[in-house]
Amino acid sequence: MPRRFLVTGGAGFVGSHLVATLLDRGDACVVLDNLRTGHLGAVLPRARLITCDLADRVALDEALADGPWDAVFHFAAMSLVGESMREPYRYLAENIGSGIALIEACVRHGVRRFVLSSTAALFGAPEQMPIGENAPITPGSPYGESKWVLERALMWADRIHGLRSACLRYFNAAGADPAGRLGEAHDPETHLIPLVIDAALGRRAALDIFGTDYATHDGTCIRDYIHVTDLAAAHVAALRHLEAGGASAALNLGTGAGLSVRAILTAVERVAGRAVPAEMAPRRAGDPPELVADPTRARQLLGWTPRCSDIESVIATAYRWAARQHNRQAP
Repeated sequence: MPRRFLVTGGAGFVGSHLVATLLDRGDACVVLDNLRTGHLGAVLPRARLITCDLADRVALDEALADGPWDAVFHFAAMSLVGESMREPYRYLAENIGSGIALIEACVRHGVRRFVLSSTAALFGAPEQMPIGENAPITPGSPYGESKWVLERALMWADRIHGLRSACLRYFNAAGADPAGRLGEAHDPETHLIPLVIDAALGRRAALDIFGTDYATHDGTCIRDYIHVTDLAAAHVAALRHLEAGGASAALNLGTGAGLSVRAILTAVERVAGRAVPAEMAPRRAGDPPELVADPTRARQLLGWTPRCSDIESVIATAYRWAARQHNRQAP
């Protein structure tokens, strides 16, 4: 029989790509999503969708009661750093409340493995690059704080109930499914690469570059961009680690190399073959100058290395998907 997985937030960007990877392996997936930010079209036909909110404890309990589950993958969360600075208590209440409710329900229904979509926002503005797992945890936003609380909750769930977990701290997820089935479509869109691509395609007037006076080589923020397909592969590798009896772990996922906002703009221009209009804008609250992962531990523990996260592949897959959506919407 195929293995069965519950994926919360599986209609979102990274979650849907994980579901595609699991389905391609022959596994069975149930997606639990309220579709507030996820997309019905991102749920592939062979996945079963349960439309509900994690705040609905009755519906959550009913979903988990339909086990057994080989693992639960938790992606569902509010995830905008800037918005969390404006609405801190909403982020803390919703992300922590729903996450702990899910962990508690997993314990109650005998789930033994849990993989958390965590974040590099745990590290605030660290002094040393690249960032290893032993870097100080100093969240620079309520969003980052909410993920840290869930990591701690999972530590206690392991210690008290034996729920083993992997907390995967993404840096910047980007790109699109190479087969063209899925891509990035947030509303509103806040991620850099799709915003640059939208400007290149004429879907927005110009790209806003938030801050040009950071202490970086060109004055703009530097980030570590990881292809979403590589992230999905990391989740599968983390699952393998837990299935083999490995201990709970928190791991940084990235390439170990950073690119500035200006470098991304130039790379999109190269792929698109056209200029991208851009305007300077003030810094955003909560944005550190540089975030680059040290992926050594993930490589050693999981045997995982990014395979398609060179910036040309990231942008080419994202551009093809966005251009296809743009052409479908054209009159």
